[in-house]
Amino acid sequence: MELAILLIVIAVIFVTRAVKIVPQQTAWVVERLGKYHASLAPGLNIVIPFIDKVAYKHSLKEIPLDVPSQVCITRDNTQLQVDGILYFQVTDPMRASYGSSNYIVAVTQLAQTSLRSVIGKLELDKTFEERDMINAQVVSAIDEAALNWGVKVLRYEIKDLTPPAEILRAMQAQITAEREKRALIAASEGRRQEQINIATGEREAFIARSEGEKQAEINKAQGEAAAIISVAEATASAIRQVAEAIRQPGGQEAVQLKVAEKAVDAYGKVAADATTTLIVPSNMTEVSALIGSAMKMVQAGTPKA
Repeated sequence: MELAILLIVIAVIFVTRAVKIVPQQTAWVVERLGKYHASLAPGLNIVIPFIDKVAYKHSLKEIPLDVPSQVCITRDNTQLQVDGILYFQVTDPMRASYGSSNYIVAVTQLAQTSLRSVIGKLELDKTFEERDMINAQVVSAIDEAALNWGVKVLRYEIKDLTPPAEILRAMQAQITAEREKRALIAASEGRRQEQINIATGEREAFIARSEGEKQAEINKAQGEAAAIISVAEATASAIRQVAEAIRQPGGQEAVQLKVAEKAVDAYGKVAADATTTLIVPSNMTEVSALIGSAMKMVQAGTPKA
């Protein structure tokens, strides 16, 4: 009975040590008699108890690693306090176990030295502008060396860049001066545009006034020309009507009478003026001769029928 219990206990121990269940995204490194034998994949695995031993367990997930803050010197001899975070992943469990005694420390140290080297090639202003380039160069430098450690560096991100307080004050003063300069430029541009707009408005107003005055003069001239034409047409029409009346029977006698009336009327106006001395012809036939001369002029100017 005791032997059976002993055998059962040995069997349980044997099975427990022989069966290994590896979690997902995990790799176990097995040594056989102190020498690397295999890397167990996730799931159920069988090993030889007391001969095989699980020496290392590695997570295959992406691991974030905080890189400690350090002081870096830029190309223009300015100190920068820089810290960042590194993301890496174990890709070869065997190399991660035997390539380095501690790949996490190795990756951390290499990240710091690579960062100092990259920062040392840049001036202070460029370090703030070229973060993506700095991250890419650090990843490239680490990834090349980390292949021997079974580690793949995925990316590196700078968390903070802190220059000395004196540099911060100088940068703030520079930013303030730049903003004031932009404000002055914007104000001067505004004044310049205002003057241009005023000048343009005055020019357009002057042109509009001159165009209006020009059109008014044109209209006035056209009105005067039309009035002159109308008067001339009316005068010509009156003359035509008078000439037509003269050609009618009795027209000559009517003209003689009208001329005689005008002559008598003229003599009457002259005689009514107290300051005028009137000399009356002694022979009244001279008046009839004057009327006759006027009639001859009328007849000479009258067109023939």
